[in-house]
Amino acid sequence: MALLSLTAAAKVTPEQAARLGDDLTPLGAEAAANADGSIPAWAGGLTAPSETYAGKGARYVDPYPGDKPLATITAANLEAYRARLTPGQLALFAKYPDSYAMRVFPTRRSFANPVAVYVATRQNATAAELSADGESLSGASVGIPFPITESGREAIWNHRLSYRDVSVRRWNNQFAVSASGEYNAVKLREDRLLLYARPDVVQEKPGNALQFLLQVAVEPARLAHGFTLIHDYLDGTAHPREGWQFSPGQSQWRRASNLSYDNYAPATDGLRTHDQADMFSGALDRYDWKLEGKREAYIPVNAYALHSDRVKYPELLRKGHLNPDFARYERRRVWVVTARVKKGGVGNLYARRTFYLDEDSWQIALVELYDEQDNLWRVQEAHSLVAYDQPWQTTVLQLTYDLPSGRYLAEGLDNEDEAAREQAADAAAFTPVRAARAARK
Repeated sequence: MALLSLTAAAKVTPEQAARLGDDLTPLGAEAAANADGSIPAWAGGLTAPSETYAGKGARYVDPYPGDKPLATITAANLEAYRARLTPGQLALFAKYPDSYAMRVFPTRRSFANPVAVYVATRQNATAAELSADGESLSGASVGIPFPITESGREAIWNHRLSYRDVSVRRWNNQFAVSASGEYNAVKLREDRLLLYARPDVVQEKPGNALQFLLQVAVEPARLAHGFTLIHDYLDGTAHPREGWQFSPGQSQWRRASNLSYDNYAPATDGLRTHDQADMFSGALDRYDWKLEGKREAYIPVNAYALHSDRVKYPELLRKGHLNPDFARYERRRVWVVTARVKKGGVGNLYARRTFYLDEDSWQIALVELYDEQDNLWRVQEAHSLVAYDQPWQTTVLQLTYDLPSGRYLAEGLDNEDEAAREQAADAAAFTPVRAARAARK
């Protein structure tokens, strides 16, 4: 459980990079099992579809249907598992001692990426660099930029640039759940173009685009046809995030300057800020970042049960928290990164954040958010699965728990809608004019 101390350094040497695919996985995780074998060795991940999978474009089904929980953690047996629980998880047990639980399953090191991503990651390891206080990335494309990570900023960039579908449409249904268990539903259609992952895009210029995101409100009627458009770039200093918004009742779209940092995201009932999207999706310049090291923890992964179209939203969304009967946790090694607001600088709603990143995928699985008095305020969870026909890892549910109020936000569910699908799109589709047209459809 001891955290490993690490020192900061620049690009790694070819000799260090040669460890990738040897004692380290191609993306930099420890390839070997842990001491007692509860975390197995990585054997290439999940690259073959389940026998019951209907084919590309279909909803992903559980490739481990025979797995049974090894244990169910409750407030009654908490002490036996405390060493591998995070402060945020302990807070949820304390808040909901009679109902909160965690089902722990056998650890399946299911993460995998295409071979081309592994090759690109090896190249990035000796070439990628951060400058401008971590806001500008150069020397990397397609793969993870810093597989042998030596700073907190590098680890967060690895999460931001995890390989995913280059161009996708998905339904992102949001539910703001009140303390009484009632909820408001907002149906959002999202189109995303991840330019960084395109092998034909040469990332030479620091102003090159990282990704474009268009989010269109479909329901309820009072929000319908409103949209948010975001452009993110690899050099956040020279080219900060750009954004545009249109709301029903406006005559035209407008440039939005409040789509970064700690401004609250629309239709989230004040439960999530813009820089909490995808667990963290903001500029790094307001925080001091520290890579604390690595530890073992129970994190939500292989969330195929949560993704099933046989499950309806009322079954998942319970008073206080997600229905624990559908969540799967595994014992994993995670990187721990802390972020503290810089003294004397521009602040943030959250004075301190602690991130827990799955070592295999670099996905941020858990986050703890602290207020100005350093009290634990909110807890985030990302429930993810491996899209085994691609392959990559993707989040199917993000939760933000507000501890004082007993409310929470659930995002990303599509159980009652079409599953995410690839689509042909280019940068021209992500201009404000084209976004306005798409929002009317």
